[in-house]
Amino acid sequence: MNKLLEGKRGIIFGALDAHSIAWKVAEKVHQQGAQFILSNAPVALRMGEINKLAEKCGAEIIAADATSVEDLEKLVQLSTEKLGGKLDFVLHSIGMSPNVRKGKAYTDLNYEWFQKTLDISALSLHKMLQVCIKQDAISEWGSVVALTYIAAQKSFPGYGDMADAKATLESIVRSFGYHYGNAKRVRVNSVSQSPTATTAGSGIKGFDSFFGFADKMSPLGNAPAENCADFCVALFSDLTRYVTMQNLYHDGGFSSVGVSDAMMQVYMRES
Repeated sequence: MNKLLEGKRGIIFGALDAHSIAWKVAEKVHQQGAQFILSNAPVALRMGEINKLAEKCGAEIIAADATSVEDLEKLVQLSTEKLGGKLDFVLHSIGMSPNVRKGKAYTDLNYEWFQKTLDISALSLHKMLQVCIKQDAISEWGSVVALTYIAAQKSFPGYGDMADAKATLESIVRSFGYHYGNAKRVRVNSVSQSPTATTAGSGIKGFDSFFGFADKMSPLGNAPAENCADFCVALFSDLTRYVTMQNLYHDGGFSSVGVSDAMMQVYMRES
């Protein structure tokens, strides 16, 4: 189906480079007829890659620190002005852990860094939603999607304090989704994506091995970033008007599998 998002307006947070899911979402959203603002932290924008995406999609870039309420207030106000009306969709694709980046074990966390992890990767969603509801910036039946990972439900040792951040993020989806749905019929959901070879994901220790493990565990294999972008388009569209407060798995079936034949064969060879 083409032009599912014709006439819709939005903000896409977190497009870093061509490997990022947010980048793929922006491309797909553009193909489906929407207009949007691209936003990322000033330090990320200095890398310059996002300028290529903005040119390709005819989008404007507005720098914002997603942990700063003041920055978010300016971003949302400017976005509605530049786009010519209220927002219809928002993508929250923001996550970073100083502890994971610097190789700190989960049992030896730097707590100041842990607080930064929570602020960047989870509380930023609450701040963004709170700014939007106070400014009445999202249209009725609008859609907010946050990207998450199954480490919010199950233990994955290399994921460190990001697992706690994702669990908090998913709780915010449910809690704010209730209030925003009641007040403005705005939908809030999270998408739990397969391990994906993004710049951030690839920085996790042992990522390559786990990527292969998840691929063998999933009946359909790991879901590519481009297909995740298609799923986000569906959630932004009017086809999913009554889907809200959900954590939706886009992982090739990984989340529902105890053990796969492919992994059993690996274990049998090793034994």
